[in-house]
Amino acid sequence: MPPQGADFPLPLDSYPPVASSGLFQTLVDRVHSDPFNLVASLIFLLAIIHTFLTPMIRHWAHVVEGRHKTAPRQNKQTFSDDDGNEVPEVSFGGQILHFLSEVEAVFGIWAVVLAIAITVSKGWGTTLEYMGHRVNFTEPMFVMVIMALASTRPMMRLAERSLFMVASIGGATVSAWWLAILIIGPLFGSLITEPGAMTISAILLARQFYYYRPTPRLCYATIGLLFVNVSVGGTLTHFAAPPMVMAAGPWHWDMLYMLTNFGWKAFAGIVCATLVYYVIFRKDFDELNRAYLDLGRSVTQGGGAHIPYWIIAVQVVFLVFTVVVAHYPALFIGGFLFYMAFAQATAHYQKKLDLRAPLLVGFFLAGLVVHGGLQSWWLEPVLKSLGRVSLFVWATILTGFNDNAAITYLATLVPGFTEPFKYAVVAGAVTGGGLTVIANAPNPAGQAILQRFFPDGVSPAKLLVAALLPTLILAAAFMLL
Repeated sequence: MPPQGADFPLPLDSYPPVASSGLFQTLVDRVHSDPFNLVASLIFLLAIIHTFLTPMIRHWAHVVEGRHKTAPRQNKQTFSDDDGNEVPEVSFGGQILHFLSEVEAVFGIWAVVLAIAITVSKGWGTTLEYMGHRVNFTEPMFVMVIMALASTRPMMRLAERSLFMVASIGGATVSAWWLAILIIGPLFGSLITEPGAMTISAILLARQFYYYRPTPRLCYATIGLLFVNVSVGGTLTHFAAPPMVMAAGPWHWDMLYMLTNFGWKAFAGIVCATLVYYVIFRKDFDELNRAYLDLGRSVTQGGGAHIPYWIIAVQVVFLVFTVVVAHYPALFIGGFLFYMAFAQATAHYQKKLDLRAPLLVGFFLAGLVVHGGLQSWWLEPVLKSLGRVSLFVWATILTGFNDNAAITYLATLVPGFTEPFKYAVVAGAVTGGGLTVIANAPNPAGQAILQRFFPDGVSPAKLLVAALLPTLILAAAFMLL
């Protein structure tokens, strides 16, 4: 006897045939087949709306905390820890609002709402079956581990040395570092995966660019460009970027196919988009370069003592091992535990391992895959009803509201796709990967690293505007070259 919920969500082939009266009727028929489809998608829509409201919620948190600090209190109570040290009182309401304003927490929060809805509608057994067996949490766990490994001091020192050789061609100025990081850094995604490339690029941008306090417009232009470039930077190979992995296996795409059909176009688009933004903000870069010279210092090689090459080599081995076994959580988590022992044994060359950002990003992606697993009922007929050009456009747009790996995965389930249609949907998915923070799995990692340079948090609307121009340039590269 199959367990409760074994048929949830309904397999795509269990729905009635596509209605001859059009896409809308097909979607109506699928809602009739299982009304919970509409409930799940409405909850997903509310989660998306929540992400756009996070800056406003963060402002409310600051207001509540300010009132808490200035409010007069009679018989004010003091608090202390176990050692007798005084602990400042925090605002419970302010802290809850801060949690609700964390973009990385949004989909996890609404996943709880979704779980409650499934339980009420289908029963607790269905919730357990879906969460425990139908949802694959491998990618969230992998991103958490690879983000932690890529942000270690030895790996950052290696990345800095590599990119310094490129930036030194332009005198290692702020603009030279900016160009090197945004052109070369995203291409690392084809080797050490996009999460690794995003982590390294974002940390280096924090040190070599955001450190000099660029204007808000340039701050947003940079993070938008970073998200777009990283999204397409993993298309040179078939084994590193999640959208490519999802499609390459079922469609038998190899390294040569990726390089000839995607890779060179992605590189051309990255170079073009980055240079366009460089020209647009040329005056801003002139001021930043002067600030760099006035400070009389460079953060080129980071701080601390020289790190022996053998330690860097061992950490590269840990990173490579994690990439190789990316689909086997027991292996890469076990490898991460061995890395922690190695880091402890070489602590004088390491920095404190901060897991807050990796854990938040993993939580974000876990919530996203929980929601994404219930969206195929409408994504599949939408993709199937489109022509080649419209498929590219809609894949780009839909990616902004769902992780691009989910788009490419669902495309592999659509029967009868010709090679041009396969290319269009994958190209569209990676092109739209920078439009929102949820469009590409590594984006939350980049935002978690760089958000301290945005006083009110990264605004989803401003990010969308900043990423629009490079997205259009990459779209032209994939469709016209």
